Amino acid sequence: MYTLPTSQPKLLALVTAIALVLGGAACSGKTDGADAAKTDKAGAAPAAVKAALTVTAVQPSNSSLALKLAANGNVAAWQEASIGAEASGLRLTQVLVNVGDSVKKGQLLATFAGDAVQADVAQAKAALMEAQANALDAAANAERARTLQNTGALSTQQINQYLTAEKTAAARVQAAQATLSAQGVRTQNTQVRAPDNGVISARGATVGAVVGAGAELFRLIRGGRLEWRAEVTSHEIASIKPGSKATVTAASGAQVEGTVRTIAPTVDAATRNALVYVDLPANTGVKAGMFAKGEFALGAANALTLPQQALVLRDGFTYAMRVEANNKVTQVKLETGRRVGDAVEIKQGAKSSDRFVASGASFLADGDTVKVVEAKTAGAK
Repeated sequence: MYTLPTSQPKLLALVTAIALVLGGAACSGKTDGADAAKTDKAGAAPAAVKAALTVTAVQPSNSSLALKLAANGNVAAWQEASIGAEASGLRLTQVLVNVGDSVKKGQLLATFAGDAVQADVAQAKAALMEAQANALDAAANAERARTLQNTGALSTQQINQYLTAEKTAAARVQAAQATLSAQGVRTQNTQVRAPDNGVISARGATVGAVVGAGAELFRLIRGGRLEWRAEVTSHEIASIKPGSKATVTAASGAQVEGTVRTIAPTVDAATRNALVYVDLPANTGVKAGMFAKGEFALGAANALTLPQQALVLRDGFTYAMRVEANNKVTQVKLETGRRVGDAVEIKQGAKSSDRFVASGASFLADGDTVKVVEAKTAGAK
């Protein structure tokens, strides 16, 4: 039987003791590490949510906004006079004005050849003189007949003939005078004059042309006055009154302020629109026939407003980002109305106590967290 040396049992006991010590240390280290991890996890504070954007906040304000009604229409002459020829069969010898010229009442515009008219005047004068001479002779014969009436030298029939001849001659004198007056009027008609102050808008007169009576030679915008004929719907008529102001912008870009003169008494049966006639002041940028748009001033009314920068247009609707108490934003759908400068009327969706992101709302989504650095009140400009 083999027997271990005396030193070997001692060595084996030493190795076993060392192994037990190392195993205990390892177990102790693992336990301490787990406990430490638990301690760290329990004592650490929750991580803060990072703000998506730094913004300023704005509250809706009560502002007085002007009430305006937009409309479209055409610029036209207030009244356009047609200037025609009153003499017939005469030749135009002079045309003194052109389209666009300003004229005064009574100003000479054109002349016709007057030779034939002068000849007719001379003939009428001669006929008048002849009639006057015959009237004198007839008056003398009638006077003699009256003196012989009681003598019996002339019969009653002869006396009546002389008296009738006197009256006939007097009537012929009056007819000759009327003919001469008519020729005088015809002489005046050889000169075409302006019936009123205004601006020539059309010209049909040509030198050398022989025109008939009634042929149009010129068209005249009376007084140079223009008007805007705005079309408004049936339910908008009641809000417009004569004397109201309107700002009119012509197609040329010229802007003028007019005054409502009158409203058409009827509504177009096809369009259900009515015409509003607005007197316009003289302006070189506004011409008859132009298209123009404008706005009628209807007073003012109070309304909640937000600045334009606070609004976001998405999918055809208007939104704003409302800042909640925890600095999270909520997307709110708004119904907007009038716009005056930078201020936009808010009809629905907001209260005066709400706070909204003043600018940069388009970069935010519903539920984002923001950092508010300043608050201010919106005001209409």
